[in-house]
Amino acid sequence: MRRDAEEPVRPRSDQVIGRDELLGRARDQLSGGGSVLLHGPPGIGKSTMLRALDAEYAESARTVLRCSATESESHLPFLALVDLLGLVADEVADALPLPQRAALEAALTGRAESSLHRDGLALRLAVLSVLRALAARGPVLLVADDLQWLDAPSAELLGFAARRLGGMPVRMLGAVRTRTEPKEQEHVPYLRAYPPESLALRLAPLTRSQVSELLAARGYTGLRRSTVRDIHHTSGGNPLFALELGRALAESPTPPRPGEPLPVPTSLRALVLSRLDLLSAEARRTLLVASAGARPTLALLHAAGRDDAESETALAASLGLVATGGPDGQEGTVRFANPLVSAALYAQATPQERRAAHAALSTAASDPIERARHLALATTGTDEQVAARLAEAATLARDRGAPSVAAQLGLLAARHTPPDAQPGADERRLRSAEDALTSGDIDLAREVARDALDRATDAAIRVRAWMVVIDAAGQAMAEVESVFPQALADAGDDPRLLALVRYQLAWRALLVEGEMTKGREEAAHAARLAATAADRRTELMALSFQAQMETLMGHPDAPATLERALTEPQDPQVTCDHNGAGATRFRWEIMSDQLTEARTTITGLLVEVRKRGMVEAEVHFLRGLAETELRAGHCGRALDLAHESLALGRDTGIGEAAGNMFTSLAEAAGGDVDRALALAGDAVRRAEEDGDLIYLSRALGALGHAQLVAGNAAGTVQSLRRARELEQGLGIFDPARGRWHGDLAEALIRIGELAEAQDVIDATREHASRLGRASVLAVLDRAEALLKAAQGEHEAAVRQLTSAQEQLAKLGYGLEEARVALELGRLRAERAGGSGLSERSARGAYDEATRLLRRCRAVPWLRQVEAAVVGATGAVGSMGSAGALGATGSVGSVVGAVPPAGGWSAPVELDRLASTERQVAALVLEGATNREIAARLFISVKTVEATLTRVYRKLGIRSRVDIVRLAAGQQRTG
Repeated sequence: MRRDAEEPVRPRSDQVIGRDELLGRARDQLSGGGSVLLHGPPGIGKSTMLRALDAEYAESARTVLRCSATESESHLPFLALVDLLGLVADEVADALPLPQRAALEAALTGRAESSLHRDGLALRLAVLSVLRALAARGPVLLVADDLQWLDAPSAELLGFAARRLGGMPVRMLGAVRTRTEPKEQEHVPYLRAYPPESLALRLAPLTRSQVSELLAARGYTGLRRSTVRDIHHTSGGNPLFALELGRALAESPTPPRPGEPLPVPTSLRALVLSRLDLLSAEARRTLLVASAGARPTLALLHAAGRDDAESETALAASLGLVATGGPDGQEGTVRFANPLVSAALYAQATPQERRAAHAALSTAASDPIERARHLALATTGTDEQVAARLAEAATLARDRGAPSVAAQLGLLAARHTPPDAQPGADERRLRSAEDALTSGDIDLAREVARDALDRATDAAIRVRAWMVVIDAAGQAMAEVESVFPQALADAGDDPRLLALVRYQLAWRALLVEGEMTKGREEAAHAARLAATAADRRTELMALSFQAQMETLMGHPDAPATLERALTEPQDPQVTCDHNGAGATRFRWEIMSDQLTEARTTITGLLVEVRKRGMVEAEVHFLRGLAETELRAGHCGRALDLAHESLALGRDTGIGEAAGNMFTSLAEAAGGDVDRALALAGDAVRRAEEDGDLIYLSRALGALGHAQLVAGNAAGTVQSLRRARELEQGLGIFDPARGRWHGDLAEALIRIGELAEAQDVIDATREHASRLGRASVLAVLDRAEALLKAAQGEHEAAVRQLTSAQEQLAKLGYGLEEARVALELGRLRAERAGGSGLSERSARGAYDEATRLLRRCRAVPWLRQVEAAVVGATGAVGSMGSAGALGATGSVGSVVGAVPPAGGWSAPVELDRLASTERQVAALVLEGATNREIAARLFISVKTVEATLTRVYRKLGIRSRVDIVRLAAGQQRTG
């Protein structure tokens, strides 16, 4: 039953993690009076979600019936029926015919022999009558956990009643254990105990970020990101398994070193290895070898001396421990049913058994990296030959673009390096820290670098270790202030080492002190020192930084410095570094309105860093590509890329403040304004906490823009005034860097501060003209036209807006072009209003803006078109040829619901649909495919399909075409 009085209380975030979509679908179903069956493997979180929904919807029911079956009691007939009806049957027993009452009493009390065979129809009708009588008094909620253990008679009785309760306010909410593989469809038989058209929801494994959130919510904090990654992999995303692994780590006095397997608690070993005793000792050894291998195959097991691998793995497969054949059908692959099975097998083995398995694989594996790793794990103590092979394997992994593997191999090499060897253990340990930094494993890099500093006395090793510590701090460089004097002391007067430190001091001057001029000078100093020491890599990095500073400052030397940074010989690592020459070239191109060239540059860089496994650079370059697409007006593509970069950044802890900042801009252009505001606010907070003045100004720019799109002109002015003051203090004079100047002028006009708006326009135009920033000048023309309109100069305003639109179209700035068209529409609508504005003329004024905004998929701006026309005409409903959004609350007004050309008003029948159903129907009217609908509403394709099925059922139609026909029919009759 629907709750009209108030929304249900949502479960606390520490109760249900990572199930927002499923909770939403379950809520829609239950709110509409339907029933829900949750299913999935053990530990996946069914009971947790069941309890949350129970607590949420029990308030709306007059009667709540609950049962939770157990395996040990599943043989007892009618036990579930007793749990469900034992306390309420007496309330309605008098309304039952005598035969039904007698049969039910016998089943519930056991005082007389009762069975379905004997009492058959009477007992079935009794259960049905009780539920109907309870429903007549008010809504009934029936909650049943672990349906797989439900005794057979109770299951039969519930099924009989459920199929005959149509139209009665009885909802069923249950959970059943099924296997991991979704294709098995094991839940289908349990739906027979449910009303027709009940919703079955499968709980899938959690993602890595959701596992991280779950562990933090349960108090397992302070784990390295690489450890969380291992927990996610080993648990297979199973919440129960992940929590047990987290508990084992918290209780372990000696956490595993990088590359070592996680400790698997005895409770989990017993759970997943209960059938291991059915295997012979030789078969268990074969599975142990498979668990030690990275990609076990039957051929590998044979090479490792496991002669009966086929029969032994076949038996293990029959017991559900392994599966033969990969997910892609590749012959000979051996994969464990769950990663935890492999981890538990390995954890259960003795150290001697593990070393024997690795020794066998050290000669059997075909890949040199794998052979070296197994040799190290089979060897105890130090051994220079083993260490050298591991160091060679680390180099090979690095060249293959697998720096995370190189980091682990480097640590193994350091562990096996004798005290007097060259290169020594400290050198190998430090190289692994640098590899970890490249791979995005910031926590490991910092930890290993600190360990190297505790051990090393060599100045070069120490300075490089300090560089890792500083780089690991990221934008929060203020947190490592004490490092710089120590690094300078270790560097002494060595120009090579001093160049490294001076380069970092350039970043410190920028991020901590907000001194761009000082940062430029430090970078130039570092470049000179590096050139003296013939350190081309550091010289190129310093020149790239210097060029970036000069570009932001509008310094006349910027082109020459950039050319020096791009001069041969180049260093491939620097070329694709996120602070290297390639990134500097991209920044120059995008600030110079060379969008095609910028896209080519950043796409090439992204391909290269993915090959090399440079995760931090990938985060930055994804964001750069998103920025390019946003400038070009491809809002949907920009939003996807921004979210991809943000997810990768959050997963690795890299640049989260910057990621939030840019994703806010993308959301404000093509997504959700509330999300844009939240992300920008978080970016401002983080930048303030980090003391990062550079990103603080960018974050304030994003916040001001989101506030403008949301209609909060006063908030925009407050945020962007602060950004202006910050950038003036930093010495940033190139308006193409933040591009917030037009927004500030526009917001000032809206609140009546016309003189200040003119000042912003004039000051910005001076710098933009000097630097040749054509797109900035066109945006300033738009703002100045609005200023003229506010002063009554309508003809001049229209001319200036028309010119600005033409210029932006020529430059390829699709969204800015559309924004000019929107302002032209507003001006024309205002002018027409003086002579009696009709609804048709209002639509016509906004036609071009709607067309351009649709092309950009700029949903928040399309809403502004809707608001403008409704405000101008007072009309509610179709936008006709303007094709904007429909009436508030109708299909047309949902996010992303941009109807087809010609416009639709919402069919009256669609008002019966739930919110998600209306959104999906709206996008069907637009002509979007299921995949496009899923992407725009942030749901899965399966959810779209299920939602459409409900829409068809509620509207009494059969296909997507019928939805369009409904709308067309109303359009004709209207």
